[in-house]
Amino acid sequence: MSELFERLADLFERGHRAPVDGLLSDDRFARASRTADAAVLIAVTERPDPGVILTRRPHTMRDHPGQVAFPGGKLDPGEDAVRAALREAHEELAIDPAHVRVIGTTDRYQTGTGFDVTPVLALVPPDLPIVPNPHEVDAWFEAPLRVLLEREHWSEHEVFWEGADRRYLQLDWQGFRIWGVTAAIIANLARRLEIRELLDG
Repeated sequence: MSELFERLADLFERGHRAPVDGLLSDDRFARASRTADAAVLIAVTERPDPGVILTRRPHTMRDHPGQVAFPGGKLDPGEDAVRAALREAHEELAIDPAHVRVIGTTDRYQTGTGFDVTPVLALVPPDLPIVPNPHEVDAWFEAPLRVLLEREHWSEHEVFWEGADRRYLQLDWQGFRIWGVTAAIIANLARRLEIRELLDG
């Protein structure tokens, strides 16, 4: 077991011991007639400066087309969030589940499009032989974990949607726009992890 895994797992456990107020959610925009359980994999790469693997969804997809996302999707019958996240990461990017060391599940996120998403934090080896599925992934990239979890890198915006003002976070990384559900999940995780203690401690 690596030092990074042990430190990340320890911070994750400590960060989830108590409830956190003010976590982001789109539950007030959720479409009551359409709900589905889903899971995503927050795959942290085991490097001196760890990264996170992200994808961009094809513009042809029905839900969240063209958006940056974690690998993930709806749960199949009989699956839990961890199994679903691992399966989806394998289907989308050919990430072998045997190479994924799961740390745990973090705060669920209710999307405005009716998905109840459970993020699964895990550690993966660096430079995995990733093969994107063109039906589900338009592009993929790795962004530094430090950049994603430090609030000063994000800008806040507002849009009028579904009859109400909605605030959202955004970060532009090497031509990729990270916002919406993915940004909110990252912001919630940042409330649970002391990134400076992880990387500078």
